[in-house]
Amino acid sequence: MSIAWQHFTPWASLAGGMLIGLAAALLILFNGRIAGISGILGGLLRPRQGDLGWRIAFLAGLIVTPLLYPLWQALPSVQIDAGMPALIAAGLLVGVGVRYGAGCTSGHGVCGLSRLSPRSLAATIAFMAAGFLTVYLLRHL
Repeated sequence: MSIAWQHFTPWASLAGGMLIGLAAALLILFNGRIAGISGILGGLLRPRQGDLGWRIAFLAGLIVTPLLYPLWQALPSVQIDAGMPALIAAGLLVGVGVRYGAGCTSGHGVCGLSRLSPRSLAATIAFMAAGFLTVYLLRHL
């Protein structure tokens, strides 16, 4: 195994993690909501009174921010080593996992673990283990 040291960015990664944590903390503090993307998006399908604006703003931020990023930094090159059928299957499997796990990686992994939720710990262990196993099977067998 070799490490591509030119791509090792601990300070940028730390700053990004802190921004994610701050955003999740502010959302729960000021809105009483968990920053789980699947729940935020799912709430748009059957919106409640007064619940639409913050959901749209949150999702708009997720879409607009990458579009603004090139104003400060060059976009990194992206190479996806999978075909369209594999990407579609992966997306469907993630969707099924989100439904069975009652939440997504951001809801369980960021917000749930920070609240010391045993259910989120079990979900995070399950999706991390599934990811590790999938990579091992596809790359090494």
